[in-house]
Amino acid sequence: MKKIIATPDAPAAIGPYSQAIRFGNLIFCSGQIPLEPKSGQMVSDDIADQTRRVLDNISGLLKSEGLSLGDVLKTTIFLTDLGNFQIVNEIYGSYFSNQPPARSTVQVSALPKGAKVEIEVIACANGGGTASDTSG
Repeated sequence: MKKIIATPDAPAAIGPYSQAIRFGNLIFCSGQIPLEPKSGQMVSDDIADQTRRVLDNISGLLKSEGLSLGDVLKTTIFLTDLGNFQIVNEIYGSYFSNQPPARSTVQVSALPKGAKVEIEVIACANGGGTASDTSG
Protein backbone atom coordinates (compact mmCIF):
# COMPACT_ATOMS: atom_id res chain seq x y z
CA MET A 1 0.00 0.00 0.00
CA LYS A 2 1.06 3.56 -0.68
CA LYS A 3 1.89 5.67 2.37
CA ILE A 4 2.26 9.46 2.24
CA ILE A 5 5.31 10.68 4.15
CA ALA A 6 5.10 14.12 5.75
CA THR A 7 7.59 15.44 8.28
CA PRO A 8 8.51 18.83 9.76
CA ASP A 9 12.19 17.81 9.26
CA ALA A 10 11.90 18.75 5.57
CA PRO A 11 10.17 21.68 3.86
CA ALA A 12 6.45 21.36 3.35
CA ALA A 13 5.35 20.67 -0.21
CA ILE A 14 4.88 23.91 -2.17
CA GLY A 15 2.45 22.37 -4.64
CA PRO A 16 0.15 19.39 -5.18
CA TYR A 17 2.65 16.68 -4.32
CA SER A 18 3.84 14.72 -1.28
CA GLN A 19 7.23 15.16 0.38
CA ALA A 20 7.75 11.45 -0.16
CA ILE A 21 5.85 8.23 -0.79
CA ARG A 22 6.54 4.84 0.72
CA PHE A 23 5.50 1.78 -1.24
CA GLY A 24 6.55 -1.40 0.52
CA ASN A 25 10.27 -1.05 1.22
CA LEU A 26 10.78 1.70 -1.37
CA ILE A 27 10.80 5.40 -0.54
CA PHE A 28 10.38 7.91 -3.38
CA CYS A 29 11.41 11.39 -2.22
CA SER A 30 10.21 14.38 -4.19
CA GLY A 31 12.93 16.72 -5.36
CA GLN A 32 14.24 18.84 -2.53
CA ILE A 33 15.33 22.43 -3.00
CA PRO A 34 17.31 24.43 -0.42
CA LEU A 35 14.45 25.61 1.78
CA GLU A 36 14.75 25.78 5.55
CA PRO A 37 12.14 23.32 6.89
CA LYS A 38 10.79 25.61 9.62
CA SER A 39 10.63 28.92 7.76
CA GLY A 40 10.16 27.67 4.21
CA GLN A 41 12.69 30.28 3.12
CA MET A 42 15.57 29.73 0.71
CA VAL A 43 19.04 29.50 2.25
CA SER A 44 21.77 31.73 0.87
CA ASP A 45 22.55 32.00 -2.83
CA ASP A 46 25.78 30.03 -2.26
CA ILE A 47 25.78 26.68 -4.10
CA ALA A 48 27.62 24.93 -1.23
CA ASP A 49 25.07 26.11 1.35
CA GLN A 50 22.22 25.14 -0.98
CA THR A 51 23.63 21.67 -1.56
CA ARG A 52 24.08 20.99 2.16
CA ARG A 53 20.53 22.18 2.90
CA VAL A 54 19.08 19.95 0.18
CA LEU A 55 20.94 16.89 1.50
CA ASP A 56 19.91 17.71 5.07
CA ASN A 57 16.29 17.96 3.92
CA ILE A 58 16.56 14.55 2.29
CA SER A 59 18.09 13.16 5.48
CA GLY A 60 15.12 14.52 7.43
CA LEU A 61 12.66 12.80 5.12
CA LEU A 62 14.47 9.49 5.37
CA LYS A 63 14.89 9.76 9.14
CA SER A 64 11.12 10.10 9.53
CA GLU A 65 10.89 6.52 8.18
CA GLY A 66 13.82 5.22 10.22
CA LEU A 67 16.20 5.38 7.25
CA SER A 68 19.43 7.21 6.45
CA LEU A 69 21.33 8.29 3.37
CA GLY A 70 22.93 4.84 3.45
CA ASP A 71 19.59 3.43 2.30
CA VAL A 72 19.51 5.55 -0.87
CA LEU A 73 19.65 3.54 -4.09
CA LYS A 74 19.44 6.30 -6.72
CA THR A 75 19.72 10.08 -6.84
CA THR A 76 19.02 12.61 -9.53
CA ILE A 77 20.70 16.00 -9.24
CA PHE A 78 19.31 18.97 -11.13
CA LEU A 79 21.63 21.97 -11.52
CA THR A 80 20.95 25.30 -13.17
CA ASP A 81 24.66 25.57 -13.98
CA LEU A 82 26.88 22.54 -14.59
CA GLY A 83 29.78 24.86 -13.76
CA ASN A 84 28.79 24.21 -10.13
CA PHE A 85 29.18 20.44 -10.57
CA GLN A 86 32.57 20.17 -8.83
CA ILE A 87 31.39 21.98 -5.69
CA VAL A 88 28.15 19.98 -5.55
CA ASN A 89 30.03 16.74 -6.18
CA GLU A 90 32.48 17.37 -3.31
CA ILE A 91 29.69 18.08 -0.83
CA TYR A 92 27.58 15.20 -2.16
CA GLY A 93 30.59 12.90 -1.72
CA SER A 94 30.91 13.89 1.93
CA TYR A 95 27.31 12.80 2.54
CA PHE A 96 27.64 9.59 0.51
CA SER A 97 31.17 8.61 1.46
CA ASN A 98 30.57 4.85 1.66
CA GLN A 99 28.81 2.82 -1.05
CA PRO A 100 27.38 5.83 -2.93
CA PRO A 101 24.09 5.32 -4.79
CA ALA A 102 23.60 5.34 -8.54
CA ARG A 103 23.27 8.92 -9.78
CA SER A 104 22.30 11.11 -12.69
CA THR A 105 23.12 14.81 -12.96
CA VAL A 106 21.45 17.13 -15.43
CA GLN A 107 21.46 20.82 -16.16
CA VAL A 108 18.06 22.52 -16.26
CA SER A 109 17.11 26.04 -17.27
CA ALA A 110 15.46 26.92 -13.94
CA LEU A 111 14.31 25.45 -10.62
CA PRO A 112 11.49 26.48 -8.26
CA LYS A 113 12.06 29.63 -6.18
CA GLY A 114 15.32 30.37 -8.01
CA ALA A 115 17.18 27.42 -6.45
CA LYS A 116 20.49 26.41 -8.02
CA VAL A 117 20.20 22.73 -7.06
CA GLU A 118 17.45 20.16 -6.55
CA ILE A 119 17.96 16.51 -5.64
CA GLU A 120 15.48 13.64 -5.64
CA VAL A 121 16.14 10.16 -4.26
CA ILE A 122 14.82 6.64 -4.21
CA ALA A 123 15.67 4.68 -1.06
CA CYS A 124 14.98 1.20 0.22
CA ALA A 125 14.27 0.12 3.77
CA ASN A 126 16.68 -2.65 4.76
CA GLY A 127 19.03 -1.39 2.04
CA GLY A 128 22.00 -2.04 4.29
CA GLY A 129 24.21 0.85 3.20
CA THR A 130 26.11 3.30 5.39
CA ALA A 131 26.47 7.01 4.77
CA SER A 132 26.95 10.00 6.97
CA ASP A 133 27.54 13.72 6.89
CA THR A 134 31.28 14.14 7.17
CA SER A 135 31.29 17.75 5.97
CA GLY A 136 32.06 18.91 9.51
